[in-house]
Amino acid sequence: MSLLQDAKNWVRSRSIHVAYVDVGSCNGCDIEILACLAPRYDIEQYGIYVHNNPREADILLVVGAMTPPWVERLPALWAKIPAPKAAIAIGNCPVSGCVYNRRETYILGPVAKYIPIAAEVPGCPPRPTEILSAVLAVAPTVFRDYEVNRS
Repeated sequence: MSLLQDAKNWVRSRSIHVAYVDVGSCNGCDIEILACLAPRYDIEQYGIYVHNNPREADILLVVGAMTPPWVERLPALWAKIPAPKAAIAIGNCPVSGCVYNRRETYILGPVAKYIPIAAEVPGCPPRPTEILSAVLAVAPTVFRDYEVNRS
């Protein structure tokens, strides 16, 4: 590995870049993610930055119950995130489909059937502290190889 690549990996391992996608929710979990950006929780103090572009993300936060339009879009979006990467399901809807997971609805069940999920944060909606804890818990596994290569 080149010196430049080592430097990039070291810098990348010191900051966590997340992107979030709503695959069909009531926006309750969206509001809690946005609360993480507010001064009370201030996720940037932990080195976590939110991006709209998945190509700049390390971790994908998925909110909402899986709907038919996202069956092809979500795996395509997941493929755009550079490795190493992880996904976190935020809320009951992406974890299980929640109250919408019935035969007569158009909800397709858990998001884990479509992309690999590293962590789940249950709740309707989960608290911002739980979301923050999940991101901080998953980050070491995402950057595990960077820490080894740095030595």
